[in-house]
Amino acid sequence: MKNTAILSLAFRSLWARKVTALLTVISIAAAVLLFVAVENLRQGARTSFERTISDTDVIVGARSSPINLILYSVFQIGDPTNNVTWETYQDIKARKDVAWVVPISLGDTHRGFRVVGTTPDYFTHYKYADSQSLTYQQGTVFTDLFDVVLGAQVARELGYELDTKITLSHGLGGTSFVNHDDLPFRVTGILKPTGTPVDRSVMVSLAAIEAIHKGWQRGTPTALSKLNTPDTLRQTSLTPDSVTAMLVGATSRVRSLGLQRDLNTYKAEPLQAVIPGVALSQLWNVVSVVERALALVSSFVIAVGLIGILTSILTSLNERRREMAILRAMGARGRHIVSLLISEAALLAFIGSVLGLTILYGLLWIFRPTLEARFNIGALRLWPGTFDLGVVIFVTVTAALLGLIPALIALKRSLSDGLTIRV
Repeated sequence: MKNTAILSLAFRSLWARKVTALLTVISIAAAVLLFVAVENLRQGARTSFERTISDTDVIVGARSSPINLILYSVFQIGDPTNNVTWETYQDIKARKDVAWVVPISLGDTHRGFRVVGTTPDYFTHYKYADSQSLTYQQGTVFTDLFDVVLGAQVARELGYELDTKITLSHGLGGTSFVNHDDLPFRVTGILKPTGTPVDRSVMVSLAAIEAIHKGWQRGTPTALSKLNTPDTLRQTSLTPDSVTAMLVGATSRVRSLGLQRDLNTYKAEPLQAVIPGVALSQLWNVVSVVERALALVSSFVIAVGLIGILTSILTSLNERRREMAILRAMGARGRHIVSLLISEAALLAFIGSVLGLTILYGLLWIFRPTLEARFNIGALRLWPGTFDLGVVIFVTVTAALLGLIPALIALKRSLSDGLTIRV
């Protein structure tokens, strides 16, 4: 019997048991879909994670740990240990090896989204992915003291549009009992989605952060602060005393290591300077335990699917003993019986793998915008690649090897049964 004849016979044999075969194919398809989906999402999440910030050479904050600094300054998670004085900001900005500095002031929220006080330079120098700049979906940068620019996720979830009036709340918690109700802000810009924490940010000027806290003492409003009005505050000097962190661009990449060293040994006050790429790698190592756990679980799912193929063929052997005996009587050799059952296992695995990949990439084409916008997972593969080909080959070959077990059992039975089946 030729190989094509064996494959044809294997296909017809599976068709004769189409319900069982279909269920086995679906189990393999689900297993492959889950395994490849986890890997795709894992790689997409890691790529998005590493591309959260680009072209920033050093991030500077009060002395703490590099991971804590990157968490609160870039990912808006956790709280800063302290602030950096305005004099230090000006000193760093005046250095010859510094091309630009973008200050960041944290401490307020709006309905659970963090408020970022900064300067218009933030929208010029903050880059993400492969040096992509922030762009506007609507409107433009803040120009008035009480203007605000929203990230894409903030605007979408809260239903805000241009000229919407909003008020900020004091504190970084999800719930605040102190609101700046008397000083509303107007939405002047909405950014396009970036797949980064910028999408969850509410951005105002540094002067605005000072304005809403003018007259406050130790984080609480006073009777003096109640006298502030938008008009009087616009006429007031609002230079901040401190900032939370700074994004710093060196005049050249070569100088960034020396700049980091100088800032970490800064004498005027204790500073922490980190190179974003290094800190992001350290942070990913902390969370990679979950990544490895997901990969392990999805591998077990593949194993369960392959065992399903073995079980399906083994349970059908008793029903097919006469079929095997007839094939032997018609001149089929032992290797043909073995090849037939191996081919059936391989066909089930191959068809299931291809079906799983087809469904997966179809779903990714449909839901990719949602994954990027809502879960900040970008850089997803939308077409099968070498990894997917490797999965199909691995699953098919492994199923064929597992098919050897029922094949050898069937061969032994067909030799002993002859044409008289003894059940």
